[in-house]
Amino acid sequence: MSKPTFYLTTPIYYPSGKLHIGHAYTTVASDALARYKRLKGYDVMFLTGTDEHGQKIERKAEEAGTTPQAFVDGIVESIRSLWDKLDISYDDFIRTTEERHIRSVQQVVEQLKEQGDIYLSEYEGWYSVSDETYYTELQLDDPVKENGKIVGGKSPDSGHPVEWVRETSYFFRMSKYADRLLAFYEENPDFIQPETRKNEMINNFIKPGLEDLAVSRTAFSWGVPVKSDPEHVVYVWIDALLNYITALGYGTANDGKYQHYWPADVHVVGKEIVRFHTIYWPIMLMALDLPLPKKVFGHGFVLMKDEKMSKSKGNVVYPETLVERYGLDAVRYYLLREVPFGADGLFTPEAFVDRINFDLANDLGNLLNRTIAMINKYFDGKLPEYIRDGTPYDSQLVELAYATVTKVENHMEDMEYSVALTAIWQFINRANKYIDETQPWMLAKDGDREPLQTVMYHLAESLRYIAVLIQPFLTRAPLSIANQLGFENQEALLAWDSLETFAQLPAGTKVIEKGTPVFPRIDVEEEVAYITEQMTGGASSPDDDAEGTEGLITIDDFKNVELRVAEVIEVEPVKKTDRLLKIQLDLGTEKRQVVSGIAEHYDEATLLGKKLICVSNLKPAKLKGEDSQGMILAGQADGDLRVVTVDGDLPNGTVIS
Repeated sequence: MSKPTFYLTTPIYYPSGKLHIGHAYTTVASDALARYKRLKGYDVMFLTGTDEHGQKIERKAEEAGTTPQAFVDGIVESIRSLWDKLDISYDDFIRTTEERHIRSVQQVVEQLKEQGDIYLSEYEGWYSVSDETYYTELQLDDPVKENGKIVGGKSPDSGHPVEWVRETSYFFRMSKYADRLLAFYEENPDFIQPETRKNEMINNFIKPGLEDLAVSRTAFSWGVPVKSDPEHVVYVWIDALLNYITALGYGTANDGKYQHYWPADVHVVGKEIVRFHTIYWPIMLMALDLPLPKKVFGHGFVLMKDEKMSKSKGNVVYPETLVERYGLDAVRYYLLREVPFGADGLFTPEAFVDRINFDLANDLGNLLNRTIAMINKYFDGKLPEYIRDGTPYDSQLVELAYATVTKVENHMEDMEYSVALTAIWQFINRANKYIDETQPWMLAKDGDREPLQTVMYHLAESLRYIAVLIQPFLTRAPLSIANQLGFENQEALLAWDSLETFAQLPAGTKVIEKGTPVFPRIDVEEEVAYITEQMTGGASSPDDDAEGTEGLITIDDFKNVELRVAEVIEVEPVKKTDRLLKIQLDLGTEKRQVVSGIAEHYDEATLLGKKLICVSNLKPAKLKGEDSQGMILAGQADGDLRVVTVDGDLPNGTVIS
């Protein structure tokens, strides 16, 4: 019997700069769904990739003094490396510069031309290079007027400035399919999720009148050339959207994957590109007479204190920084638990540290550590026989185990990751409460071996359930739990269908002699300070597609930041920390103390005498009880952090301007 198929995709990412935690959120969420479906027995096709064409890339390559292809090659390599660090289990990675994609795009454009859905005309209007998007005057934010006429404005999607463009273009007859698209929405009410996104598409874009779309450009050359008219390159969004079928071999002799997996079960996208996926993409497929995807899920943003991430605002979080310091599972757990999928979520260093300490270390970590310690203490490390209802609390625990499986399955089908994890943690908390209710230490003291035996077994089996249930979300912890509990047949004991029956662990299973914390507790003050410093004083990174000109400061803003040359005159570690240094600085007219999390990269000998740049008008703070009266500038690349130094001829206290 063949497996049912499940095809899901991430958006293909625009390689104009380094990806941040918002991009990671999209991909980790998609990966969790792919892993869950595989555990449930589906034949999964999970696609991700990069959208590499367009005027923005061409301009950035020119600024960097290189070719567009060389420019994107380096960034794509870093994206693939990031996905490896995040354990993304994709089945294919499509690049729109690949020949397999280009050939199919050209074929599709020629077909649409021949059947009259694409026609040649002249485009005149507003265009955002950074968004690769056309806008009408009514759509512009902050329109600039002169003598009653609009002469400029900003993109409603990102705030990037728009340009007036006039050129000969091919146009797609979008208006021809507007009624058919509305009918499709009515017949498929779950096509756009969450529901609010559908209302936005209908009210903001379709009802006001769907205009024909310019689908080619002649002002630049970095794109897929129209085969019959190579002076034109295909509009990047037409090019990009087709990746979902070109990756499957559509339009080639080798289209077996297309025949097997299409239509997609779900396209996972950020809410800012829902329009392209729920209006342009369905209409393209209608014109090609192809099946439409079953669902487009537009999730929200990961915000920083109610703002979008922006390098210039000093609030960008890069996932590599967190993974290297706190481990992969902590990052994946935070993203999937903290942010309700579909809504905007907030990243704060405090909440991130709390999730590690309370949910992972206290709840799950302690449950595992206590269970292993008690099995070693009371049964020489060997799991005793299972006894049904050996205590009055056993049946409640088992019933909740079964109920949790059902809840997780239902929530995962609806892509409610945070709710699914909440259900799992309710079961974890119930297992911890089970220890307090049964008091195994008292059972051992009183010599009640049979109740003690059933408690140990129920705890170990509950941990097995937890290890299975968290597999879509966390990729390291399930195996660590299995290894510490001594699973011999891990494949069978971690299989999803093993959850159908409680008590699968064989009696006599030997647990590890001394368990190691899966999630060690971390110091709150120290780690909040570290993350904050990485956000505000860490490495600047190449511009990314979410930033553009948004958040640029004026010269007056810059004048508010006082940067001074400071010489290091004394260094010592902050007590009870591994990463903080207390640094005494000479600013010419005064001495300052600054606390910085650079102990892993510098010691006293290498810092003494260096002339650094200090932000000298920063509000004082306390870190681990020590006063910090400023901040030193540093940069980080590939995990290697270096302080910013200045020429020794500049006197201490010199203002940097």
